[in-house]
Amino acid sequence: MRRVAKISAACIATAALALTATACGGTSSDNESSGSSSDSGKKGGVKIGLAFDVGGRGDHSFNDSAARGADKAKKEFGGDLKELTAKTSDTEADREQRLSDLADAGYNPIVGVGYAYATSMTKVSAKYPKTTFGIVDSVVNAKNTDSIVFTEEQGSYLAGVAAALKTKKDHVGFIGGVDVPLIKKFEAGYVQGVKATNPKIKVDVQYLSHGSDTSGFASPDKGKEAAQGMLDKGADVVYSAAGSSGNGAIEAVSGTKGAWAIGVDSDQYNIPGLAKYKSSIMTSVVKNVDIGVFDLIKSVKDGSPKTGTNTYALKDGGVSLATSGGYIDDIQAKLDAAKEQIASGKVKVKTTP
Repeated sequence: MRRVAKISAACIATAALALTATACGGTSSDNESSGSSSDSGKKGGVKIGLAFDVGGRGDHSFNDSAARGADKAKKEFGGDLKELTAKTSDTEADREQRLSDLADAGYNPIVGVGYAYATSMTKVSAKYPKTTFGIVDSVVNAKNTDSIVFTEEQGSYLAGVAAALKTKKDHVGFIGGVDVPLIKKFEAGYVQGVKATNPKIKVDVQYLSHGSDTSGFASPDKGKEAAQGMLDKGADVVYSAAGSSGNGAIEAVSGTKGAWAIGVDSDQYNIPGLAKYKSSIMTSVVKNVDIGVFDLIKSVKDGSPKTGTNTYALKDGGVSLATSGGYIDDIQAKLDAAKEQIASGKVKVKTTP
């Protein structure tokens, strides 16, 4: 349930939030989207706090998917939406401060968009037991936290099948943003799908950064360079799980005749900012972060907050392959067969390479 605070206290907390966001040495940027007077007056309006991963709103991928869920909730339920965005230079203290600022200002629920918030959310959620938290792509074992996770490997397996069926050179590539277990799931599923379809196909794999260096999720130039390197070596399908860095990979692919890009998280064919490359985007592995975020916000608004671990799988529509553009229509029957094998349990998709 939401905490009800006196108006004066809420105002002080909100002012403190604004000051802290400015005074943290430039470790985050913020954007507040408040409901109109009529929206804010809706019965049951919510105050939604979003702590984005690097790239934030406008990354055309992961963060934008989360933003869509929050935007939908705000439109339906009214209230306020406060956004704070991580930078690649963030420390654990920065992330903890960001979540604490939102909690102090009365935002509920507060969603950490990305696995990087796991440690900080574990600490902060314990300090604010009456606030509901949500984390995307990680599990936080706290009574007041909803861990929103997805079977990325399953969607990536289908992408691998599509890549294997579309390549003309029997050579494809995978670009990961950061070499961490989450992105390894994308790689594992993709490679398995490719090899299950045609074991003779060569798969190039490259990561843009490693460990605590998250720049690989927000460096389109690095994505472009990596994709170009794969194309130069003969690959004609490149799948990127790299946040906004994937935009650079898509750009590189668009400049090579006969090559295909596979997008991630959002249906990147339909992203306005990538419109000039859409004829090269064969499909995207869509991870419906928006559904998970919306479900959490609705549960708080309804007075029964979701907690525990909630997994959004392929069979439930949690992940899927986008069909925009019609570029995979000719292989849809084979993709549907592969999806059924996964849903039935006949095919077990690996989560590690």
